Amino acid sequence: MLSQSPTSHAGLFSLVASDLRRVEQVIALDTICCEDVVTRISAHLRSSGGKRLRPALLLLSARACGELGERPVRMAAVMEIIHAATLVHDDVIDSAEVRRGEPSTNQIWGNQISVLAGDWLYMQAFTLALQERHFGVLDILTDLTKMMVEGELMQAELIGRLDVTEQQNHDLMHRKTACLLAACGRLGALIAGRSEGVQERLRAYGWNLGMAFQLIDDVLDFEASESVLGKPVGNDLREGKLTLPLILALRSCTPDERRQVEAVVRDRGYAAVPAGRIREIVRRYGGIADVRDRAAGFCESARQNLRDLPKTPYRAALELAAGRWLVGRAS
Repeated sequence: MLSQSPTSHAGLFSLVASDLRRVEQVIALDTICCEDVVTRISAHLRSSGGKRLRPALLLLSARACGELGERPVRMAAVMEIIHAATLVHDDVIDSAEVRRGEPSTNQIWGNQISVLAGDWLYMQAFTLALQERHFGVLDILTDLTKMMVEGELMQAELIGRLDVTEQQNHDLMHRKTACLLAACGRLGALIAGRSEGVQERLRAYGWNLGMAFQLIDDVLDFEASESVLGKPVGNDLREGKLTLPLILALRSCTPDERRQVEAVVRDRGYAAVPAGRIREIVRRYGGIADVRDRAAGFCESARQNLRDLPKTPYRAALELAAGRWLVGRAS
């Protein structure tokens, strides 16, 4: 058992650093395809980095539940491969040019190859998950996949619309982001052999963390630099996506300000209205501050979901993930 609890972002991941290295090894080995282009796409995704939050969450959840064997490493690899597949498909759907500061897969290999590679990654993740020989694992993964596809369909219906409601935005965040982290938390408890009650608490923890994470990302899209985001600032609105900071601001802004937002959505860019002007509108009507507060509320709910777990460094790391590390990303 580790002797001290983590106190920083680096400390959070240091608890499972050796596990994460093995996760990377599993991914590298299990994403080798007879079609070399798929192998190269997988290597490109790995080399461009990423937070590895999803595998870390699953590993920490399993370790917090007392599972100290190798099974969490395989399942963490499964979740990261699924996440990679969603990124490939998202970039095709969004016609993205950059991912994590590097050219997106569709920019390098084109849409057709990228879609097929994403499909292959999905199926390879399920092939790896089948090694668990556990129907509960497959139930979680199939439900997760359906949920994420529903999220993509929902997002496609909302693109370019200024009448997006808070509830629609909430449902979209649930399907696009929170359900994946919820599955990571639940899977960690499941493969540790814990009760339905513990599985539910860690599922809820992951869900709350995912909602907070998405809200913070939505704030960063207005406030961070491109070097921090790994993609252009203001990219969501450029793609016709209304996120919560702007949804809230549009409730109170003037007709002229609304027309400026409409111009960006119509033009799919900031040629007529600078990105800084949209940022001013969001700030003036409290969109940034309100969303930060809501993210903090989800973080507190996530921490409350952990209160019945044994007090270990792994639980402390999960608490840190839902604490100043996450909220601090937007401060």
